[in-house]
Amino acid sequence: MISFIVPAHNEQSCLGRTLQAIHDSARAVQSPYEIIVVDDASTDGTAEVARQHNATVVPVNHRQIAATRNSGGRAARGDRLFFVDADTTINPLAVASALKYMDKGAVGGGGPALFDGIVPLYIRLLAYAGVIGAKLAGFTGGAFMFCTRAVFQATGGFDERFYWAEEGTFALRLKQEGWFVVLWRPVLTSARRFRTLSGLKLPALFGRMVCSPFKAFTRRATVEKIWYDSNRENDDKISTSMAAKVSNGVALLIVVVLLTGPLWNFIPWSLTPRGSPLGWMRLAIGTFLCHVGLIFWPVAILVFVHLFRRRYWFEWIKMAALTAFCSWQAWDSTRNVIWCWTRFGHWLAHFHHG
Repeated sequence: MISFIVPAHNEQSCLGRTLQAIHDSARAVQSPYEIIVVDDASTDGTAEVARQHNATVVPVNHRQIAATRNSGGRAARGDRLFFVDADTTINPLAVASALKYMDKGAVGGGGPALFDGIVPLYIRLLAYAGVIGAKLAGFTGGAFMFCTRAVFQATGGFDERFYWAEEGTFALRLKQEGWFVVLWRPVLTSARRFRTLSGLKLPALFGRMVCSPFKAFTRRATVEKIWYDSNRENDDKISTSMAAKVSNGVALLIVVVLLTGPLWNFIPWSLTPRGSPLGWMRLAIGTFLCHVGLIFWPVAILVFVHLFRRRYWFEWIKMAALTAFCSWQAWDSTRNVIWCWTRFGHWLAHFHHG
């Protein structure tokens, strides 16, 4: 039997669509199933909507996504567990593909997510890039994940020290047990958080990840306004204020630079001589990218720590390749950051002495 586990907090507006998609997908694959909605301290009609759609309601009071998912996993009776966010619409092809891989021996995996509805352009670009990135890196977001019941119990489920990115540590735990699969077939998830989110909050979050990676993931305050806001009144409204337009414009520029930055490596410096407008632009982009690249250090350390816990040789190879790539990017970024600040120091000294 399949158990679909849906963590929910004040989700009455979108939960019905999510549950109907689960019913349609489960019937399409013709497998016995159950739906468990883990109602985490909701103050609206979330539980009523769940019961109207023939779901079992498990009430909890965690206000933490990892603990809420684990409560659903412990209450599940099926031998295949699917974790579906309350604002995510799955499809029969994704479910069938996941079941096929588990039949072939995969211990778990997940599917990439695309955003539905109106969303800032920079978020749309990140979502499309994320589909390819998730497949290449072998990791996926938490909107749609799956695993066998035995492996869920063996790993202990999601790490409850984390208030976000808990799906990444869960994927690492699954990879310890065997073959982890990232599907090509995406699901649709709500972009509501990004409709009301200032475009400058994400760069600020990445900055905290570089400066203090462990606290950035384990402190609720870090992502309180992004992931744990209980107010759903403005979920479908995108801000049209000038401040929002400016911040989204800056964020779009940053995302374009991030996605196109590597292309500069294929352009000879002779075509962008220093002192020319293109040369100054290339130097500015390179300076920005090398500082952003410092985020590869915590990623490389985290992946390396889990590298030698692999039991499945193919996962070991993928993790080793990812460790090498992240370490190379981190070291190259560090080297360039040192160069930038050394040059800046020389310029300050020259300016000071006239």
